[in-house]
Amino acid sequence: MIAIIDYGAGNIKSLQFALDKLNKESVLTTDPQVIRDSDSIILPGVGAFKDAMDAINDLGLAGVLKQEAAAGKPILGICLGMQLFYERSYEDGDWEGLGLLKGNVRKIKDTVKVPHMGWNTITKNKENPLMNDLPDDVYVYFVHSYAVGSLEEDSLVGSTQYGGVVPAIVQQGNITGMQFHPEKSGDIGIKLLKNYGEMIS
Repeated sequence: MIAIIDYGAGNIKSLQFALDKLNKESVLTTDPQVIRDSDSIILPGVGAFKDAMDAINDLGLAGVLKQEAAAGKPILGICLGMQLFYERSYEDGDWEGLGLLKGNVRKIKDTVKVPHMGWNTITKNKENPLMNDLPDDVYVYFVHSYAVGSLEEDSLVGSTQYGGVVPAIVQQGNITGMQFHPEKSGDIGIKLLKNYGEMIS
């Protein structure tokens, strides 16, 4: 069972629908015990970094997420959820994240239109089971104004170009992040979620 963290960050119904298509049982929850009992965790997210971290802290879930990640449980962050994995964000201030991955989040360069909204292609940066059976040029759906600005290079699985290199898929051990919305990215997004599901089953 996959625990989807329900901290009021939107985009959850379409995510559940995508998981249902893959016959992956999921539950929306903020219950620490349900999270501990799950096979995998998904941290979705749209909106502001600080608001999301405040909600997670107010629900008492930051410690649970850190403990489960440290214990090796697979955890997937989608869009803002991926950004929350990092140490800091400079979105309208300087905010502490979950610190599951080393690096920080910064605004996309203003040489391009912000937010980055719509379909963009992903370049494969390294071989990874997440990319199994996918064509070289895959288009996925992005909606974001901030992106990971620094990270450990060996964690970068796939990237896109938008005012520079934008990390699109990251993975370090049991921690996976997707900056785009796989649940809104058609067949490619479903395949990415399927590949993720096969890695946790």
